[in-house]
Amino acid sequence: MMRAGIEARVTEGVHLLACSLGVAAVCSVVVACQGETREATTGTTPASAVASQAVRSAAPQISTPTVVTPKRAPVPRCPADMVYVWFDGSAATGGDPGASGGVCVDRYEASLVHHQTGARISPYYPPAAKGVRTVLRIWKRRRLQIGSGKARAVPLPSVASWQTKGEYEPRAVVRRGATPNGHVTGTLAQIACQRAGKRTCNRREWRRACGGEQGWAFPYGPRYEQGACNVFREAHPAAVLHDDASRGHSDPRLNRVTSKGRPLLRKGGASPRCVSHWGRDGIYDMVGNVDEWLDEPTGTFAGGFYARGTKEGCEWFGGAHSIHYGDYSTGVRCCKDATQPPG
Repeated sequence: MMRAGIEARVTEGVHLLACSLGVAAVCSVVVACQGETREATTGTTPASAVASQAVRSAAPQISTPTVVTPKRAPVPRCPADMVYVWFDGSAATGGDPGASGGVCVDRYEASLVHHQTGARISPYYPPAAKGVRTVLRIWKRRRLQIGSGKARAVPLPSVASWQTKGEYEPRAVVRRGATPNGHVTGTLAQIACQRAGKRTCNRREWRRACGGEQGWAFPYGPRYEQGACNVFREAHPAAVLHDDASRGHSDPRLNRVTSKGRPLLRKGGASPRCVSHWGRDGIYDMVGNVDEWLDEPTGTFAGGFYARGTKEGCEWFGGAHSIHYGDYSTGVRCCKDATQPPG
């Protein structure tokens, strides 16, 4: 009896709430409103179902907030032979490459061609007629005077006759599988990039590009790994040919020396782990192979060449020579300001 009375009072209370909300269908059954018992005259909906609907209708409605995704800035454009390097943030961690500013960097170290005809300039000689003539005059004689008998028998690399005549300037091109040019001075590096519609990279740009999106100390990771890049090799070409690593650095034969059956100077992209990753793209050989001239007035190059005894990776910068110096180890990689897309 007591339980039945409690249930009746609960039901009555629900009905009163429904009546107070003006739910007619509930008032169509026998209910108590304002202390009186009234018999409904219309409706057939069960009181409990309609009362539940009334309670739901009376509850405050909570709207789902609209999530607005910030519009990402358009990524600047680079030529097909270059890679876009952004200065801040990372695509992998939610950074916005288009918003932070950046620069275009050559995918491979530069090969040089005649600025007008496009003819390939030998990677083993200076990229200027006067320099080629000087080297030929010196080393036709000197190669027979230093080094072992076996070394003296190594001939000078062939060179096209046009490279010894007239005036021409180098133009930088980017080609996978090409041997990068050595014997490049800092001034000729600037000219070669300018002829390509580019420029030499500054220190900040080069360092950022070398470490990849993650900003590592090496293109491939945070720690040095022997053999990942073409640096700190087991042999020095001048020691092989001249019995002295400090002598004869203008010798055009140096970058053709091999060690253990492999060339000391590798073709662009031949070190598959030595890649600085940027999004789905990558820049090859920023550590090792050839030193790369930078846009520094005092004469600075970066990265280390194949026989340089460094484990500093992207942190290695050399400044022992003026921008007018060049030998077998010095090359170039170009940069270019990125083009903002329309819109």
